[in-house]
Amino acid sequence: MKILMVCLGNICRSPLAEGVVRQLIANENLDWEVASAGTGNWHTGQPADRRSIAVAKNYGYDISRQRARLFGGELFDEFDHILVMDKNNLRDVLKLAVNEEQRKKVRLFLTDNQEVTDPYFDDKLFDPVFLTIEERAKRLIEELKKH
Repeated sequence: MKILMVCLGNICRSPLAEGVVRQLIANENLDWEVASAGTGNWHTGQPADRRSIAVAKNYGYDISRQRARLFGGELFDEFDHILVMDKNNLRDVLKLAVNEEQRKKVRLFLTDNQEVTDPYFDDKLFDPVFLTIEERAKRLIEELKKH
């Protein structure tokens, strides 16, 4: 199984989700792959935001080696699940889908039509955003193991 996490710049939320899910699936010895991308190209090739790296480290996760990349339509064929952090990301990713099969792979990371808050402009949001992502990642893995 291959899972892609997507946010706007691929430096805050989706790298956190990638890092958490990557470690959790490794802990369970699952033969899955996880990656992340952004719908904007401002940070392509750059590491995650220093605040994301720090909050992940505080909770025992290392995302320091991840690098931002741009979401492109070719990724629909590479991944089984494309999980986006907010409704704007959802709209932007779905615009690139060329068929129903691709559209079916895309959904919000959180359930119940909820969005992961973008912490970029508020340092105080990184901890609560991380905890939201970690909690959802644990449930997500359990859900995906059943399918």
